[in-house]
Amino acid sequence: MTAKPFLLALHGETITPPPFWLMRQAGRYLPEYRQVRAETKGFLDLCYSPNLATEVTLQPLRRYGMDAAILFSDILVVPHALGQHVTFVEGEGPSLRPIRNAQQVEALANEGLHERLAPVYEPVRRLSTAIPPTTALIGFAGAPWTVATYMVEGGGSKEFSETKKLAYGQPAVFQRLIDVLIQATGDYLIAQIDAGAEAIQLFDSWAGVLPEDEFDKWVIAPTRALVNRLKAERPQIPVIGFPRGAGILYQRYVEETAVSGVSLDTGIPLEWAAKTLQPRCTVQGNLDPQWLVVGGEAMLTAADRVFLVLGKGSCVFNLGHGITPAASP
Repeated sequence: MTAKPFLLALHGETITPPPFWLMRQAGRYLPEYRQVRAETKGFLDLCYSPNLATEVTLQPLRRYGMDAAILFSDILVVPHALGQHVTFVEGEGPSLRPIRNAQQVEALANEGLHERLAPVYEPVRRLSTAIPPTTALIGFAGAPWTVATYMVEGGGSKEFSETKKLAYGQPAVFQRLIDVLIQATGDYLIAQIDAGAEAIQLFDSWAGVLPEDEFDKWVIAPTRALVNRLKAERPQIPVIGFPRGAGILYQRYVEETAVSGVSLDTGIPLEWAAKTLQPRCTVQGNLDPQWLVVGGEAMLTAADRVFLVLGKGSCVFNLGHGITPAASP
């Protein structure tokens, strides 16, 4: 670990310059990724191909020498492995057969999860030896709330009306779904760690759509359960949380989940994060991905401000969300 700046930062050290990686660093902005994707039947086929997932994970490292590689996969492999029908429609995104009642929740099958996810674990094993010796390997999963939104809505959403209707109107049924996801996600992450992942990131992309009380129930509580389990069973592995859009609730998220690091979205003021969050954990972020589209001196000035404000403490340089396809390599 002592040779890996990313891990040192997540254990509270101040590294100068800060280590960096970028969310969606393996993806559609890279021509070499687009070439691999064009030769693959479907997106899930790419995720479940150990050879191709390994190759795509390594592509940005060859160009940029990031301090961390993140496994190429998708947060929806967990509901797929639980038996929910999941497809990806080109140009539209994920499509799932919606789960909206107790019977459908109980039909999800955690038994056999590892067998179905074995093609995801294999690239982790390969990457643990294929990446440079000073580069860390990140495993990841979607946080239960965000994964549940896709499972209930049947895909992406702007209003999350079906998910909120189930969570607010039938909280016992929704809690059962969250509990299934806590168990499956914990099992999945521990298997990634055992295959070679050295840190974990939990993506809660839709955390910001909930009011405070529901945020406590469906974002903080499930994340705390996962962090507690990982700390108990694999205590050396740091966990980064990403409660995108949570605003001032970031503070309670950090305090109540005990994550090792927190990834900041583009809306979090840097000075507030440095004063309120950084004394409690490592902060990661938060350059607006659109600066990579703009480029030039304006981009460098924006990046310099992140370094200036957050670089005095333990931090990891990253974006506030993922690289967009329009970004120039």
